[in-house]
Amino acid sequence: MSVVKDIESKKVFVDEISEENVKKVLEKYDTDSNVRKFNNKTIVIFIAALGILFSLFHVYTTYNPLPTLLQRTVHLLIALAICFLIYPTYKKQDRTKVPFYDWILFALSILSCVYLFAQYEAIMTERGGIPNTVDIIMAILTVILVFESARRVTGWVLPILALIFLSYPFFSHVSWLPNMLMTRPFDLGDIFGQLYLKTEGLFSTAIGASVQYIFLFILFGAFLAKSGMGQFFNDLALALAGHQQGGPAKVAVISSAFMGSINGSAVANVVGTGAFTIPLMKKIGYEKNFAGAVEASSSIGGQILPPVMGASAFIMAETTGISYGTIALAAALPAVLFFLGVLMQVHFRAGRSNLKGIPKPDLPRVKEVFKEGGHLLIPLVGLVIFLGSGVPVAYSALYTIVLTIVVAALKKNTRMSFKDILSALEDGTKQSLSTIVACGVVGIIIGVVNLTSFGSTLTAAITNLGAGSLFLTLFLTMIASIILGMGLPSIPAYIITATMAAPSLAEFGVPILVAHLFVFYFGIFANITPPVALASFAGAGLAGGDPMKTGMISVRLSLAGFIVPYLFVYEPAMLMINPSGLPMNAVDFPMASIADIIIVSLTSIVGVIGIGAAIEGYFATHLNMIIRIVLGVGALLMLIPEPITDIIGTVIVLAVFVMNYVQNKKIKKKTVSAA
Repeated sequence: MSVVKDIESKKVFVDEISEENVKKVLEKYDTDSNVRKFNNKTIVIFIAALGILFSLFHVYTTYNPLPTLLQRTVHLLIALAICFLIYPTYKKQDRTKVPFYDWILFALSILSCVYLFAQYEAIMTERGGIPNTVDIIMAILTVILVFESARRVTGWVLPILALIFLSYPFFSHVSWLPNMLMTRPFDLGDIFGQLYLKTEGLFSTAIGASVQYIFLFILFGAFLAKSGMGQFFNDLALALAGHQQGGPAKVAVISSAFMGSINGSAVANVVGTGAFTIPLMKKIGYEKNFAGAVEASSSIGGQILPPVMGASAFIMAETTGISYGTIALAAALPAVLFFLGVLMQVHFRAGRSNLKGIPKPDLPRVKEVFKEGGHLLIPLVGLVIFLGSGVPVAYSALYTIVLTIVVAALKKNTRMSFKDILSALEDGTKQSLSTIVACGVVGIIIGVVNLTSFGSTLTAAITNLGAGSLFLTLFLTMIASIILGMGLPSIPAYIITATMAAPSLAEFGVPILVAHLFVFYFGIFANITPPVALASFAGAGLAGGDPMKTGMISVRLSLAGFIVPYLFVYEPAMLMINPSGLPMNAVDFPMASIADIIIVSLTSIVGVIGIGAAIEGYFATHLNMIIRIVLGVGALLMLIPEPITDIIGTVIVLAVFVMNYVQNKKIKKKTVSAA
C-alpha cells in the first residue's frame, strides 16, 4: 500500500484538496496546464503520435544532428504546430474540438518549417543570410505565430515584454530618444532577417539549449514520473520528517526540493506536491497562508538545487562555457543554506505554536519506503556518475532515461509497460511545449539585443545608477532580475536576466560564474515576489489563503535565498572557488582552500539559523523583541565575510542561543515542580 493511501485510511487528512480544485489552480496560475480535452479519438491519436514522434526525433538527432539552424527550426516550429492543436484560443472556448483557424495556424507552422528546409542552401550560400521579400514575409508570419502560441501557453507577460523589445529597432533612430538609446536605422530586412535566418533570433542559443538539454531532461522527468518517483519522494519525506515538530511542513520542503530540481516548474511543483502536503500542514495547525508559502518557497528552491537545477545548470554551462560539474558544485552550498533557512523557520514556527508532527504509527518506516521504491534513486545516481565522468550532457540524459526504464522494471509496482513508455514520450513533448515556446519568444529579445546593442546600453545604465558602488549595482541588478523574471518560467527567466542584467556586474570584475548565479537566483525568486508571484499565488489557491499575504510570507521564508547571492559575490569561497587573479571571464577556477570553505560554511549555517530564530521569535523557547533584534544583528554579522564581523556575530548568536536554552530548562523545571 502506498504511503498516501495508508495515511488517508488512518484519517490523517481533514480536508483533502479535490482533483477539481487542483485543476482550477493549475489552469489559473500554470497556463501550460490549460489544455483541450478531446472527445474525438482520431484527434487524440493524431496528437499522441505527433508527441511520440517529436520525442523520438530528439532521441535520433542527439546521435545524428542536423545542421544547427534546421534542427532548431524543427524543434521550435513543430512545437508551435502542436501548441495550436492543444491550447485553446481563450479560456472559455469549447475544449473538445480544434476550430478551423487553429488548423490553419497548425499548417502555417509546418509551412514555415518546410520553407526553411527548402531554402536552406540558398539562404546559406546564394543569399548569404540576406533576406528576400518571401523570406521577410515568412519571418513576419513566424514571429506572429510565436507570439500567439506564447500568449496561449505562457500568458501575456512574456509576449508583451518581447513585443516592446521588437518595437525598439523600428524607432531607435528617432531624434527624440535619449542619446544612449539611439542607433542607426533598421529596415524590415535587418530586423526579420536577424530573427528568422540566423541563429541569433528565434533560433538563438535559447532554442539551442532547449534542443540540446532542456527537452531531454523534461523527457527524463516524464519517465521518472511514470516510474512513481514523485510518490517515492513524498513517501521518503514523510518517513524522514513527518513525525518531527512541524513534520508536514518539513515534508513539504524536502519533497518539493527533490521534485523541483527535476521538473523545473515552480507552479506545477507547488500544485503537484502541495495537493498532498498543504492539507497535512493545515491539519496540525499551520495557518493557511503560511502553509501555501512553505510549498511555494520550497518549490522555487528546487530549481537552485543540484544536480539538475531544473535543467538550468546545463543552460548556464552552455551560456558561460563553464563546465557543468563546476556549476553544480558551486550551487551546492547556497542551495543548502536556502533550504536550511526555510526548514529552520518552519521548525521554529512549530515550536512557537506547539505544532506536533504526525504520530509515528501513522507513518511508514524509512526501511519500508526504500524497500518499495528505493531502486528509483539509481537513475539519479547514474546521472551524476555520467555527468561526473565527462559523458556529454545530452548522452547522459538519454542513458539515464534507458536506465530509468530498466531499473523501474525491477519491481512490479514501478514497472513500465510499452504503453507507459509511449505515454512518457508523449508527456515529455507536452510538458516541454511551454519551455520551447518561451525560449522562442526569448529569442526575439536576444535577437533585438544583439542587433541594437541594447544589452550594453542597459549595462551602462545600471552601472551609472550604481555610481561606482558594487553593492548598489548588485541591488539594482537584483531589482532588474526580479522584474525581468516576473511571470516567467525559470529557464526563460534565467536566459533573459543572463543576457540583460549579468553583464552589468562585469564592470566591477565579478567573475562570470558568480554574476550568472546571482541573476539566476533573483530571476527565479520573481516567482514568489509580489506583485507577480505565480508560485505563491498557486500555493494560496490550494491553501485557501490570501495571494498577497502568501507572497509576503514566501519572501520571508526565502530570506536566506535573498541574502546568499550577495554573500557569494563578496566571498566566492561559498561557491567553493577561488577566482583571485583570474580574468573576469575565466571559465576554469581553482578550488577554494578547505579552511576558507569550512569557515564560510560554518558561519553561514549558524547565521541562517540565527536569522530564522529572530524572524520567528523562538529558539528553545520564546524570544522577546529586543532579543530578536540583537540576535538578528548578530546573525547578519556572521554572514558578512570579514573575520571581525564573524567573531562578533558568533559571540552574540551563541550567547543568545545559550541563554535561551537555559531559560527553557528553567521553564521546564518549574513546570515539572508545579505538577
